[in-house]
Amino acid sequence: MKSKKSMVMKLIIGMIFLLSAMPLAFSQSQVEDEGIRKLSLDKWHWMADKKVEILDDLFHEKSVFVHMGGAWGKTAELEVIKNGGIWYKKADVHDVSVNIIDNTAILLNKITLLAVVGGNEVTNNFMVTEVYQKEGNRWLLLSLSFTKLI
Repeated sequence: MKSKKSMVMKLIIGMIFLLSAMPLAFSQSQVEDEGIRKLSLDKWHWMADKKVEILDDLFHEKSVFVHMGGAWGKTAELEVIKNGGIWYKKADVHDVSVNIIDNTAILLNKITLLAVVGGNEVTNNFMVTEVYQKEGNRWLLLSLSFTKLI
């Protein structure tokens, strides 16, 4: 039988190892959280600037976009942005929550969106749901849904 002293030492070493790994796991989670927040904010700027080449790389091939006037896929969304059917002129992001589950990130953004739709400038408050999936080292947007806030 092992001595009590030996068992206590192993327990202490195990706890030290476990506690030392916790900040690393927390910091990796924080980095991932901040990275996806920045990507989301960058996306709003790319949409405002109509940078469809960058957005084409960000949007997953099977991505979906839900608006007040309908829902469509990647190709239609890029055309809407490129041709100015919807010009996401400025998104003021008031609040963002991030929930990362394995390789999926769900963001809820409370925004005030200044947009030009059909030639008319409009301002609306939305809760925007963004769903991203990590493929390799990069995040791809799977879904972007606008819910109008009253």
